Amino acid sequence: MIPVSAPPRVHRRLHAADDGPVPVVHRGRDAVYVDVAGRCVAVLGRRATAVPCGVRSGLDVLPDVGRAHVAGGVLHLDGEPVAVGRLHDVTVPRLPRRSRSAAPPPGDVTGTIGSGGGLTPYQDDVVCGWLAAHRAAGVPTPAVDAAVRRSLHRTTLLSATLLECALLGEVLPELAAWLADPTDDEAADRLLAVGHSSGRGLLEGARAALRTLGPAAVAA
Repeated sequence: MIPVSAPPRVHRRLHAADDGPVPVVHRGRDAVYVDVAGRCVAVLGRRATAVPCGVRSGLDVLPDVGRAHVAGGVLHLDGEPVAVGRLHDVTVPRLPRRSRSAAPPPGDVTGTIGSGGGLTPYQDDVVCGWLAAHRAAGVPTPAVDAAVRRSLHRTTLLSATLLECALLGEVLPELAAWLADPTDDEAADRLLAVGHSSGRGLLEGARAALRTLGPAAVAA
């Protein structure tokens, strides 16, 4: 058994999934990603990026996984159950705001979703950061939301999953920490260290949004 904690929505997704095999999308020492009903669910080791679509384990190294399946709402890796013992929160902090209007969109959302290389293209990360800041400020973004949802099929499965998370206000802990205090340079540095360029994209999008939304002075 692999004991884990899970975000509530991931826990619900697993319990709603049909029993049977699920595709392994990516496997590695720190994280294994599987496709559960058309969205990524990650099993994360101690050193993995804590994506909001992932369940977190205390393992230093994940097993070399060949196959995965769901049975009775429980994910199994090579027959070993990934047992959710508790839930953890992945939602954005609530922020004061100085504007009730949305910030300018981060470019042509429909035209840029899915462009670029990697499991999460850079512009997708920018959009995730922009959406997360609006969710934190409680400012609706219906036009951008609709454009993102229309474009999810154009990007990778993992990026589509993380964009959906951002639409629902679910984020990495590094982004949540920076949103809680956008003047904290150390929090910005920790976010910038995420992935090859993902943290930089998230920070770019969130900063662009907060220049309009508030709540505090945001560095360029």
